[in-house]
Amino acid sequence: MAVTEKCDTYSFGVVALETIIGRHLGELLSSLESSSTRNIMLTDVLDPRLLPPTNPIVVGNIVLVARMAITCLHSELRSRPTMLLVSQEFQFCRKTSATLLCAISLLQARNAEIDFHPINE
Repeated sequence: MAVTEKCDTYSFGVVALETIIGRHLGELLSSLESSSTRNIMLTDVLDPRLLPPTNPIVVGNIVLVARMAITCLHSELRSRPTMLLVSQEFQFCRKTSATLLCAISLLQARNAEIDFHPINE
């Protein structure tokens, strides 16, 4: 594999997901590319040492980070965003839907429509 800026994106995705789940990705990483993610809910992989968030803003932020991280872990390099686009997404933090955290599966997060076009100020 050639080293490109998309490697940085992948590394960001790993660190972001490990932070959210509170442990090494391990088998979760390989399951992200399989259909088994359909049955894994985001709340099932969040760090169990922390209380589940109830604030809608915090929930939206967790969903945004999870979606971004999972997108950064895409096995196909061309499907990963650049770090510039990731940082712009966080900087301009578009409103995420007010979906309940317990209603989002990893498959839904993986397939989320995230606009990775540069944002003009």
